[in-house]
Amino acid sequence: MNSTEETSLIHRLNQPEHQRQAFEQLVNLYSPQLYRQIRRMVYSHDDTNDILQNTFIKAWVNLDTFRGDARLSTWLYRIATNETLNFLQRKKDTTGLDDAPSAIVSQLTADEYFDGNETELQLQKAIASLPDKQRAVFHLKYYEEMKYEEMSCILDTSVGALKASYHHAVKKICDFFKSQD
Repeated sequence: MNSTEETSLIHRLNQPEHQRQAFEQLVNLYSPQLYRQIRRMVYSHDDTNDILQNTFIKAWVNLDTFRGDARLSTWLYRIATNETLNFLQRKKDTTGLDDAPSAIVSQLTADEYFDGNETELQLQKAIASLPDKQRAVFHLKYYEEMKYEEMSCILDTSVGALKASYHHAVKKICDFFKSQD
């Protein structure tokens, strides 16, 4: 979406008579990419849909807090990332353990929506072994190809810390693959 289209959408989101229709457009426009982002961190289709729904509920309830300092997509990514990290933390708190990477691979192979090969499974296993915040940084940079400045707005972290986190994540993933040989 170019800046003119985004400005128009934001304008309609702020008009009560057009708000519902504009929000429906926002959901249709951003659902696929937010789903992918969440799914890469959560691994469960049903949990991903729940988090995505919560993301849009939060966005709807907090429309009046969107200041326009960043792009609309950045704001939505931030909400989705926070919702995902909160979900993962609650999951850890209730189970008392981190998901073992092998358990995540088992979950992926049983998931009818996953269509990856063995290499993709191993990559997901390596990514699953990363700490949650590091995993989020890796996903945003590697899969979403985001610039560090935009990631900084989403994760509320300095660019330098994000670069270091991404570097450490890549090193851990490489080390994981080396240990598999």
